[in-house]
Amino acid sequence: MNPKILHTQVQDFIRNNAHADLYRLLLQPSPFTGIHARELAEQIESRQKAAHKLPLWHATGGIYYPNKRNLEQSSSERTAAYKAALAPAKKVIDLTGGFGADTFYFSKYAETVQYCEADPELAAIATHNFARLGADNITTYAGDGMEWLFQEARTADLIYIDPSRRSKQKKRVFLLSDCHPDITGLLPGLLAAAATLMVKTSPLLDLTAGLRELDRVKEVHIVAVNNEVKEVLWLLGEGFSGKVEVITVNLTDAGKEVFSFAFDHEKSATSTYSDPLSYLYEPNAAIMKSGGFQSLGAQYQLHKLHEHSHLYTSHALVAFPGRRFHIQRVLPFSRKTMQQLAIEKANVSTRNFPETVAGIRKRFKISDGGPVYLFFTKSIDLGLIVIECKKI
Repeated sequence: MNPKILHTQVQDFIRNNAHADLYRLLLQPSPFTGIHARELAEQIESRQKAAHKLPLWHATGGIYYPNKRNLEQSSSERTAAYKAALAPAKKVIDLTGGFGADTFYFSKYAETVQYCEADPELAAIATHNFARLGADNITTYAGDGMEWLFQEARTADLIYIDPSRRSKQKKRVFLLSDCHPDITGLLPGLLAAAATLMVKTSPLLDLTAGLRELDRVKEVHIVAVNNEVKEVLWLLGEGFSGKVEVITVNLTDAGKEVFSFAFDHEKSATSTYSDPLSYLYEPNAAIMKSGGFQSLGAQYQLHKLHEHSHLYTSHALVAFPGRRFHIQRVLPFSRKTMQQLAIEKANVSTRNFPETVAGIRKRFKISDGGPVYLFFTKSIDLGLIVIECKKI
């Protein structure tokens, strides 16, 4: 961390060059003594990325930014605020603090928050930024959070950990036992140290695999932002032996779409099936990740088109956590059918269908966009079909 970057003239330069050509900037000598052009470019690039992901940081003067990799690994403000509200606690320990977005939002609910980060430079950056953001109830520790927790016999109401999903060879990993630290062997100590343990994992981790590796799981939260799954959160409690609740949430500009179900109940739930009726429903990305397809249909009293299509239909329109469409017509899929449709522009989706969206667009010369939506899918009785819809 270079303190000269925080000088007023340098900060003004970073703000005034928000949209500068970074490659060109790197080729020029730095206008400031003791600051390399690469450092200026890094601050400008990371600040640009923070504009959407971390708008509070972007709007606050005197913020010091890490390299773009650290910023990319940081939670967004939306997801950080969501997780902080899940388990409000007086005392929180964040064992893998990173850039500090999660820690900061935990401080909004807690009396005290302990931030731990093994990378000393990143810890220094976060410490500086907490002060700029006015978070005076956060204390910081530059070192291995797990060692600090166990050696000092620390306890808290909530412990949060986001294990690194990079192997020693810098390759991406997904199973918890492959992450660093490997918390699967440390669970007894972690659960003994806190009333609630919150673990963040990769969106790619399968729920069944996660439940095999983790014990005492109370809730699993699948968090999407604008229909893109960003993270999976696991809430664990010492002594808990009840049923696991799966909560899916899609954070959109219009609000939150929430759907929940008991993980064990999904195995015994049954679906009803129908060919397309008046309305079509497409679950959001968080629900698709959860696999709660039988529970979804049962809760909303909807029929599935096919066991593997994961599209739903009904005669009457209902509220739904996903996209809703008014069906215009349903046709069997064939070249002749596509010629009859004579649609040159449409939003194309496939579900349980042998061709890709790109292949369909190329084969039938359909450009993207417009008010028409085409779903290429399989129905329980009709087989491969094309559903023409209008979005509601």
